[in-house]
Amino acid sequence: MAQQQEQQIEDSSQTGSIYKQASSDGHFHRQISSFRSFILPSAHPAPNPHPAAPGRYVLYVTLNCPWAHRANILRSLKHLEDLIELAVLDWELGPEGWFFSGRDGADERDPVFGYTKAKDLYLRANPSYNARYTVPFIWDRTAATIVSNESSEIIRMLASSFDEFLPPAEREADKGDAGLYPPSLRPRIDELNGWVYDLVNNGVYKTGFASTQEAYEAHLYPLFSALDRLEAHLREESKGGGGGGGGEGGPSYLFGRHLTLADIRLYTTLIRFDSAYFTLFGCNVRMIRDERHYPLLHAWLRRLYWGEDRHNNAFRATTNFKHIKWGYAKGSQQRAVVPAGPEPDILPL
Repeated sequence: MAQQQEQQIEDSSQTGSIYKQASSDGHFHRQISSFRSFILPSAHPAPNPHPAAPGRYVLYVTLNCPWAHRANILRSLKHLEDLIELAVLDWELGPEGWFFSGRDGADERDPVFGYTKAKDLYLRANPSYNARYTVPFIWDRTAATIVSNESSEIIRMLASSFDEFLPPAEREADKGDAGLYPPSLRPRIDELNGWVYDLVNNGVYKTGFASTQEAYEAHLYPLFSALDRLEAHLREESKGGGGGGGGEGGPSYLFGRHLTLADIRLYTTLIRFDSAYFTLFGCNVRMIRDERHYPLLHAWLRRLYWGEDRHNNAFRATTNFKHIKWGYAKGSQQRAVVPAGPEPDILPL
């Protein structure tokens, strides 16, 4: 799946600058993920160092992080709760990175070794690791290492690699065009994911972490142009007969009548937009709930959040607005005050 890679950054937890996100040029550069192995079905031909197996893997997330939220949604959407253990770290970014705390729904300790920090797992997997300790990541209990910390690849694993343990009706190979990443739509999904990643998913960070006016404006306006483009995309999907049951509110999904990985990748950014990126990252030209500009995008977002009957409640159950607001305000932004609004966190359908 398309995922742009940007330059590697130093391990800020060792330099004492873990809260410093922008480089010397004033721009934010996302680090390249270091662990890039893949979980494959157990019957996949050798070499297969990480075969799918019940209870073998642990998914580590924070509930405020949109990249981790992608993986958490897939775990719930695919009914993988009994196959893959979930470990939830605190919403706060501590001096040594993400940590376990036992507060607000976070786990008290790492379930594998009893560690208190994500850093400990990274260094156990690779003692010479010297980059940021990011989430999500998947730990292999048998191989005693991190399989992957690349969210775009983790969600592809969760989408299909464990299907052998699911009923036939829930397996991607049996869904055809109704699958999460169907072959017939992959070129279009990959093309959209490419610019959405650069301008929206990562665009909010490049805007919010900019340390110069030039860098801020260089990313702010392309971000909103991309949101306009997404609104136009939904409008075209409606005209093209891919309404997907959205009615006057536009199509239910980005591509046709079925949920795809593209919807999940976009949802985790837009569900945070009004509550965090607008208020804390300076992405304040417009809100997603501003239906003068984004009537279809806003309807799409609300249908995913409230559509529990269609999606196993995977979107709503994994969305925690307190973690989102507190995590961005006191974690990445190191602010003394957490903005209360907007109210409500998300409007009803």
